[in-house]
Amino acid sequence: MSARPRVFSYEVSLDGGWAATSSRGGTPIPNEEEAWTPEHLLLVGLSRCILTSLRYHARRAGHAPEASAAAEGVVTRREEDGRFAFVEIRVRLDVRLDAAPPAEELRALVARAERDCFVGASLALTPDYQWTVNGEDLS
Repeated sequence: MSARPRVFSYEVSLDGGWAATSSRGGTPIPNEEEAWTPEHLLLVGLSRCILTSLRYHARRAGHAPEASAAAEGVVTRREEDGRFAFVEIRVRLDVRLDAAPPAEELRALVARAERDCFVGASLALTPDYQWTVNGEDLS
Protein backbone atom coordinates (compact mmCIF):
# COMPACT_ATOMS: atom_id res chain seq x y z
CA MET A 1 0.00 0.00 0.00
CA SER A 2 1.42 3.39 -0.97
CA ALA A 3 1.50 6.25 1.47
CA ARG A 4 -0.93 9.06 0.78
CA PRO A 5 0.86 12.38 0.26
CA ARG A 6 0.08 15.26 2.59
CA VAL A 7 -2.07 17.95 1.04
CA PHE A 8 -2.15 21.56 2.19
CA SER A 9 -4.98 23.82 1.04
CA TYR A 10 -5.16 27.61 1.33
CA GLU A 11 -7.92 30.05 0.53
CA VAL A 12 -8.09 33.83 0.33
CA SER A 13 -10.68 36.23 -1.00
CA LEU A 14 -10.66 39.79 -2.23
CA ASP A 15 -13.71 41.96 -1.63
CA GLY A 16 -14.97 44.66 -4.00
CA GLY A 17 -12.30 47.05 -2.71
CA TRP A 18 -9.65 44.33 -3.09
CA ALA A 19 -9.02 43.93 0.65
CA ALA A 20 -7.66 40.41 1.16
CA THR A 21 -9.04 38.04 3.76
CA SER A 22 -7.67 34.65 4.75
CA SER A 23 -9.96 31.70 5.32
CA ARG A 24 -8.13 31.40 8.66
CA GLY A 25 -9.39 34.80 9.80
CA GLY A 26 -7.14 37.53 11.13
CA THR A 27 -6.92 41.14 10.10
CA PRO A 28 -7.70 41.74 6.43
CA ILE A 29 -4.92 43.17 4.28
CA PRO A 30 -6.21 46.44 2.84
CA ASN A 31 -5.70 47.34 -0.79
CA GLU A 32 -2.78 49.76 -0.55
CA GLU A 33 -1.48 49.32 -4.10
CA GLU A 34 1.26 51.91 -3.84
CA ALA A 35 2.66 50.42 -0.63
CA TRP A 36 1.90 46.72 -1.12
CA THR A 37 1.92 45.57 -4.72
CA PRO A 38 1.35 41.90 -5.56
CA GLU A 39 5.11 41.69 -6.17
CA HIS A 40 5.83 42.91 -2.62
CA LEU A 41 3.36 40.38 -1.25
CA LEU A 42 5.10 37.57 -3.15
CA LEU A 43 8.43 38.57 -1.57
CA VAL A 44 6.78 38.67 1.89
CA GLY A 45 5.22 35.26 1.26
CA LEU A 46 8.58 33.82 0.21
CA SER A 47 10.34 35.35 3.23
CA ARG A 48 7.77 34.03 5.70
CA CYS A 49 7.80 30.63 4.03
CA ILE A 50 11.58 30.18 4.24
CA LEU A 51 11.57 31.34 7.89
CA THR A 52 8.71 28.92 8.69
CA SER A 53 10.60 26.08 7.03
CA LEU A 54 13.79 26.98 8.91
CA ARG A 55 11.95 27.16 12.24
CA TYR A 56 10.36 23.75 11.65
CA HIS A 57 13.64 22.02 10.85
CA ALA A 58 15.64 23.87 13.52
CA ARG A 59 13.16 22.92 16.24
CA ARG A 60 13.22 19.29 15.10
CA ALA A 61 17.00 19.41 15.51
CA GLY A 62 16.63 20.81 19.03
CA HIS A 63 17.35 24.49 18.30
CA ALA A 64 15.34 27.57 19.22
CA PRO A 65 15.92 29.89 16.26
CA GLU A 66 15.45 33.64 16.10
CA ALA A 67 15.45 34.86 12.53
CA SER A 68 14.66 37.75 10.24
CA ALA A 69 14.64 38.11 6.48
CA ALA A 70 14.83 40.80 3.80
CA ALA A 71 13.95 40.07 0.19
CA GLU A 72 14.37 41.95 -3.07
CA GLY A 73 13.51 41.06 -6.61
CA VAL A 74 13.82 42.30 -10.17
CA VAL A 75 10.95 42.12 -12.65
CA THR A 76 11.60 42.59 -16.36
CA ARG A 77 10.87 40.83 -19.63
CA ARG A 78 12.28 37.33 -19.74
CA GLU A 79 14.49 36.66 -22.74
CA GLU A 80 12.97 33.25 -23.45
CA ASP A 81 9.32 34.36 -23.82
CA GLY A 82 9.20 38.17 -23.60
CA ARG A 83 6.85 38.07 -20.59
CA PHE A 84 7.31 40.24 -17.52
CA ALA A 85 8.34 38.10 -14.56
CA PHE A 86 10.70 37.98 -11.63
CA VAL A 87 14.12 37.27 -13.12
CA GLU A 88 16.04 37.67 -9.86
CA ILE A 89 15.04 37.17 -6.24
CA ARG A 90 17.45 37.47 -3.35
CA VAL A 91 16.53 36.68 0.25
CA ARG A 92 18.94 37.62 3.02
CA LEU A 93 18.37 35.67 6.22
CA ASP A 94 19.85 36.52 9.59
CA VAL A 95 19.53 33.61 11.99
CA ARG A 96 20.48 33.16 15.62
CA LEU A 97 20.67 29.66 17.03
CA ASP A 98 21.15 29.00 20.74
CA ALA A 99 24.09 26.73 19.97
CA ALA A 100 25.28 26.55 16.39
CA PRO A 101 25.62 22.95 15.20
CA PRO A 102 28.77 21.76 13.43
CA ALA A 103 29.22 23.27 9.95
CA GLU A 104 28.06 20.16 8.05
CA GLU A 105 24.91 19.86 10.17
CA LEU A 106 24.22 23.58 9.81
CA ARG A 107 24.50 23.41 6.01
CA ALA A 108 22.14 20.42 5.99
CA LEU A 109 19.64 22.36 8.12
CA VAL A 110 19.75 25.32 5.72
CA ALA A 111 19.39 23.00 2.71
CA ARG A 112 16.29 21.38 4.26
CA ALA A 113 14.80 24.82 4.96
CA GLU A 114 15.30 25.84 1.32
CA ARG A 115 14.01 22.54 -0.04
CA ASP A 116 10.82 22.59 2.04
CA CYS A 117 9.77 26.20 1.44
CA PHE A 118 6.58 25.68 -0.61
CA VAL A 119 6.62 29.20 -2.05
CA GLY A 120 10.25 29.03 -3.20
CA ALA A 121 9.66 25.59 -4.70
CA SER A 122 6.66 26.97 -6.62
CA LEU A 123 8.59 29.70 -8.42
CA ALA A 124 9.92 29.35 -11.98
CA LEU A 125 13.30 30.63 -10.80
CA THR A 126 15.32 29.53 -7.79
CA PRO A 127 15.69 32.31 -5.22
CA ASP A 128 19.21 33.25 -4.15
CA TYR A 129 19.20 32.63 -0.39
CA GLN A 130 21.99 34.33 1.54
CA TRP A 131 22.31 32.93 5.05
CA THR A 132 24.03 34.49 8.04
CA VAL A 133 23.91 32.27 11.11
CA ASN A 134 25.20 33.57 14.43
CA GLY A 135 27.07 36.28 12.56
CA GLU A 136 28.78 33.88 10.13
CA ASP A 137 28.10 34.16 6.39
CA LEU A 138 27.30 30.75 4.90
CA SER A 139 27.55 31.87 1.25
